[in-house]
Amino acid sequence: MQHLFTSNGGGALAERMGIAITEASAERVVGTMPVEGNTQPYGLLHGGASCVLAETLGSVGAVMHGQTVDRPFAVGVDINATHHKAARSGLVTGVALPVHRGRAVATYEVVLTDESGERVCTARITCLLRGA
Repeated sequence: MQHLFTSNGGGALAERMGIAITEASAERVVGTMPVEGNTQPYGLLHGGASCVLAETLGSVGAVMHGQTVDRPFAVGVDINATHHKAARSGLVTGVALPVHRGRAVATYEVVLTDESGERVCTARITCLLRGA
């Protein structure tokens, strides 16, 4: 999966942000992103960066689920995020778990934590599943 992801599967933005997928299945997707280089002017992890990580992980899960229902293309149609705590350095880790996996729509909840295991952000991403 990492080869597919790094060979353009994750896109230029995910690559630019340093996102790495460490585990991927339709049931669970895990990835990391450095805080450094993804901050807002105050030196805190940018909320938009958290959304990019969440959408990337949720979309990977949706694609993997979509392959099981002959709809292997996932297009994000909704994302929301609640930012709980600032991160100033290190890596954030995201874990995406399915909330709903249907034939046309998949929704994942993504929890981002800092290196001490504290929750930084909770996001939800919904993807439309499309066929070839």
